[in-house]
Amino acid sequence: MSPLIERKSGKRIAIEAVDASSMAAAEGRLDATQRRWLTSTGFRPTPGSLVVVPGPKGEIARVIVGVDRRHPLMALGALPYRLPEGVYDLDAESVIDDVELAALGWALGAYRFDRYRTYDRKPAQLAVTPATLRAVAPLIAATAQVRDLVNTPTEDMGPEDLAKAIRAHADTHGAKVQEWVGDELLEANFPTIHAVGRASHRAPRLIELTWGKNSNPKLVIVGKGVCFDTGGLDIKPADGMRWMKKDMGGAAHAIALAGLVMQAKLPVRLTLLVPAVENAIAGNAMRPGEVIRTRAGHTVEVDNTDAEGRLVLCDALAYAVEQVPDLIVDFATLTGAARVALGPELPALFTNRDSLADSVIDAAESVHDPLWRLPLWRPYRRMLESGIADFANAGPSRHAGAITAALYLERFVPDSQNWMHLDTYSWNDGDRPAHPRGGEAQGLRAFFRFLSERYS
Repeated sequence: MSPLIERKSGKRIAIEAVDASSMAAAEGRLDATQRRWLTSTGFRPTPGSLVVVPGPKGEIARVIVGVDRRHPLMALGALPYRLPEGVYDLDAESVIDDVELAALGWALGAYRFDRYRTYDRKPAQLAVTPATLRAVAPLIAATAQVRDLVNTPTEDMGPEDLAKAIRAHADTHGAKVQEWVGDELLEANFPTIHAVGRASHRAPRLIELTWGKNSNPKLVIVGKGVCFDTGGLDIKPADGMRWMKKDMGGAAHAIALAGLVMQAKLPVRLTLLVPAVENAIAGNAMRPGEVIRTRAGHTVEVDNTDAEGRLVLCDALAYAVEQVPDLIVDFATLTGAARVALGPELPALFTNRDSLADSVIDAAESVHDPLWRLPLWRPYRRMLESGIADFANAGPSRHAGAITAALYLERFVPDSQNWMHLDTYSWNDGDRPAHPRGGEAQGLRAFFRFLSERYS
């Protein structure tokens, strides 16, 4: 059942969103009995507070909810399961300025991952205008796809399953898909993707989707598709490995963003690249100290097999650069260091163009999908020095881990190439309004708004 429905005639329960400045006016719209009820509940118009106002027959006559108008996405995001099932409507007197964002937040808060279990109740529904429904429906579907892909355990979300998700978009939008699987990666000169994924019982692969007219500006979207990360021979401890089904979160973002681009018919020549692997342990696993000659010709010493994401990405980035696109954007659940620096809710943005950073951060603020820029501080390249190769994939220092990872990727992108990298957590550790626990889209809406504006 959809959490949003088109507003039509019929019974709907009004929701009034209030804050301290509007509370007196809201009380004035209640009758004397309802005002006494409101007083008896001790309701205060603080964000997240809620009171159900009864009618003369004990029915729900009205809902009053406290909000912070600075955060419209979260304003109604907890209500689909806090309110009884039924159809609700946001009152015109509400203090919410951006009704589309509030409706989107309602829908995102109604999300449940139901592949392996059923739930006892359905979400409450919010009635919205046809225009609002049209505006937010693609974003709801794209966010749900990211969440579904990330939440799915690895036995049902391996490299081949990522390829199926990409092919589904291709079938819908008339795109073309090519794959290099297993040893075909070596034949086609994608050695680092092969090295990371060769120990798994499921073959590594690079999946390429292409769509759009050749005459349009070229856009390449790359997503890290590590479907499970044991850490390799530099094995993770149990608590570090527990949620590594989500290490393909970058691929999930890239797939969903490509779908939005195609659905919106943006005038671009789109390429989606997803290197999809499992970083497993076996007799043929990549070993610390090995040197790999990458697609770009750089030699890389494997300092740590748990720094595998940058290895699968570097061949994909080198391939992207060969297409001489207008822009390359990559998404990756790349470093724990980004989470230490910025926490779980702020993806770390890196780019080699100040103008790109300004534009995407403006877009992020406009759609309440936050990003935070970190620097490509090139003196830290010394932390990736190798005694036997051009550079290493990691180093002994624990300092600036998100930056050094981005600097590794930057080695494969020439200064002349527009490039953006998002180090995203792709996960909610707990429930928040509009953000249920589990897989999460972070930066997806920001980048779609940015691309829509850039290629409008």
